[in-house]
Amino acid sequence: MSDYDVYGIGHALVDMELEVDDAFLQRMGLTKGTMTLVDQARQEELLDALAGREAKRSCGGSGANTLIGLAQFGGRAFHSFKVAGDEPGAFYARDMAANGVDNRPGPPGSGVTGRCLVLITPDAERTMCTHLGISEQFAVADLSPPHLARAEYLYVEGYLVSSPVTLAAARAALALARERGIKTALTFSDTSMIRFFREGMESLVAGGLDLIFCNEGEALAFSGADTLEEAQRFLTRKAQGVAITLGGRGAWVHDGREGITVAGTPVKPVDTNGAGDLFAGAFLHGITHGRSFAAAAALGNRAAARLVTQFGARLAPGQAAELLAAGA
Repeated sequence: MSDYDVYGIGHALVDMELEVDDAFLQRMGLTKGTMTLVDQARQEELLDALAGREAKRSCGGSGANTLIGLAQFGGRAFHSFKVAGDEPGAFYARDMAANGVDNRPGPPGSGVTGRCLVLITPDAERTMCTHLGISEQFAVADLSPPHLARAEYLYVEGYLVSSPVTLAAARAALALARERGIKTALTFSDTSMIRFFREGMESLVAGGLDLIFCNEGEALAFSGADTLEEAQRFLTRKAQGVAITLGGRGAWVHDGREGITVAGTPVKPVDTNGAGDLFAGAFLHGITHGRSFAAAAALGNRAAARLVTQFGARLAPGQAAELLAAGA
């Protein structure tokens, strides 16, 4: 039996949620409801303008949200990441541990810990300004092979294809996992990663994977197919298992033998941020704890449906237990 269900790698970002009004967004030249990558100077300018406002902080990043989701359901996870030797970096590691995820940050380098400013207006719209900071320097040396060797699955965040350094780390982690017989899982993360970094994404898939996570748009973009059915056939030739989220329609999964569509739960969404990350965390918990792909997808669908009816990228305390009980 493995010590960890999943060893994950991805960008480390401290999420900072602050309440603002529309006038603030206009004054700072921000487009409401968008996510923008900014440099350090621009983020510091925004932080200066926000001085005196209370910020709700949490450790974030797509891969981190998936690992925390798995831990909320009772799974065992380990996270390798890169933060700076600053206060936000120390907070990030503490908060990951407080959320039930063992971790080991890579050696701190020069720079600042990545941060995502989540600006919330009274109508609950979220406008995000992200500076990746030192997380863009996550490198092969920041991996922890001894912890990877103790995991059942390696989970790779697709956003890592966006820079040569982080892409090299993702490739190295997959190579180590394959050498040691550890199952491999990759999430495409976003269609922009496929459009702008296709060669890097293809290199991660080329060595063979045990599991691919994506949504319908990402499946179509990566396969170049015109229909979902064509994309499904394409992806099942690239990985042993496939999980494609379909929004309110649920998910389609293939366990290496057959494909099945698992119905979703109709809800009125108010915030879809983090739904795909949580689906992956719930699904990984399911398949590492004896559930079939269909049953794991059903749990993932229930979790994502619950999440999108509330604000934030995480389930509230106690909700994971309720969702597990509902599908028992």
